Amino acid sequence: MLEDTRGSANMALISAIVAVATIGGLLFGYDSGAVNGTQAGLKEAFALDDKGLGFTVGSLLIGCAVGAFLAGRLADALGRKRVMVIAALLFLVGAIVQGETASHILFVIARFAGGVAVGAASVLSPLYISEVAPAKIRGRLTTVQQVMIITGLTAAFLVNYFLAQAAGDSLGDVAGKPAWRWMYLAQAAPAAVFLVALLFIPESPRYLVNRGQDDEARKVLTRLFGSDEAARKVDEIRASFAGDHRPRLSDVLAKGTIFRPIVWAGILLATFQQFVGINVIFYYGETLWRLAGVSEEVALERNIISGLASIAAVFAALVLIDRIGRKPLLLIGSAGMAATLGAMTWAFSGAGTDAAGNLLLSESAGWTALVAANLYVIFFNFSWGPVMWVMLGEMFPNQMRGSALAVAGLAQWGANYAVVQTFPDMASGLGLAPTYLFYTVSAAISFFLVSKFITETKGKELEEMVG
Repeated sequence: MLEDTRGSANMALISAIVAVATIGGLLFGYDSGAVNGTQAGLKEAFALDDKGLGFTVGSLLIGCAVGAFLAGRLADALGRKRVMVIAALLFLVGAIVQGETASHILFVIARFAGGVAVGAASVLSPLYISEVAPAKIRGRLTTVQQVMIITGLTAAFLVNYFLAQAAGDSLGDVAGKPAWRWMYLAQAAPAAVFLVALLFIPESPRYLVNRGQDDEARKVLTRLFGSDEAARKVDEIRASFAGDHRPRLSDVLAKGTIFRPIVWAGILLATFQQFVGINVIFYYGETLWRLAGVSEEVALERNIISGLASIAAVFAALVLIDRIGRKPLLLIGSAGMAATLGAMTWAFSGAGTDAAGNLLLSESAGWTALVAANLYVIFFNFSWGPVMWVMLGEMFPNQMRGSALAVAGLAQWGANYAVVQTFPDMASGLGLAPTYLFYTVSAAISFFLVSKFITETKGKELEEMVG
């Protein structure tokens, strides 16, 4: 097994490959966070109401669902590396168009294209990392993806904050262009770095074996783990694929239950990661805090605090995920999120409104909401944030990994879109307390679902996974 020869692994090369692959995660996080400070600009530039804003923000997520599904399938046909290159190009073009266009239709199209790239990167980065990393440290290396997502998210919060400071607010000008436009354009720089860096990493050896390119796979594995391990590993990978056909979408299906049990488990993880409402904080954090009665400047500062707390939590998960396992982290996260979301529900339940219709929280409720929100993102990023992506990258057998990730990725981004699209209407209609009550119940349910349906994958080789 790879873990038995991990001492001979070329960790410098593996680390470099992981660093490149996770730039996609940084872009995923940056794009998610960039929109957070642009709400007022979008409303003004395109004359949007709440539903229009929800669709404009959520159009990225429609693209994410499409991108995640297509990437999982295309990864088996074109290769992991080629599809990531396509995603990097879409990132780059989408960022430039969103920052420049005066057409709402073109903006939405560019945001959709950027979403396709985000969705593709979200499934391909953990898939690719899991296929080149030694089993003993695979969880830690794949968790770097979440570190980069949160780093990108926090970087976006910081850039948004300083751009708004320089312009007076997000609607003011910087170098002749509204600050909120620069919040999108800034994504082009890391997208270009991602595109160039991808040209220097190898293709996944498991994809190469699947395509009958055993010699190329052996060369990659030799660079990663040495010649003796490479020769043996090619045979193990070859044996894990069906002899009568290459991977196809029908591999995930089962009579009577639509999908195989392992695929249902992946869908469960993907869906409930979103039903706990994390992206309300990510996408609408600035809007959320302004609803709670604070200024734009204070709202953006609170976003930065949440981002820094998230990074610390992910680093804690990185240290523990290969020691105590994936399932315990999920259970801790579910319990912690249920408690903190419950506290937020209580805080918003007693809110009043001022003459302008803005929410007013008492001092104690305001502090409760602030502390609970930050503890909530800590619990999420200590558990469901990184662990879901780790498990989706490793829990499926080689034969169905691309197709199963396509299905789970579609479920994840579909649930993400449903949460983000409905939040503005729910918050302005039902109010924040009922909205957060739904997320609280979802977190509680996720605890019991993980207990019953999720199987630990810590330390297992990918060739040991069964469906």
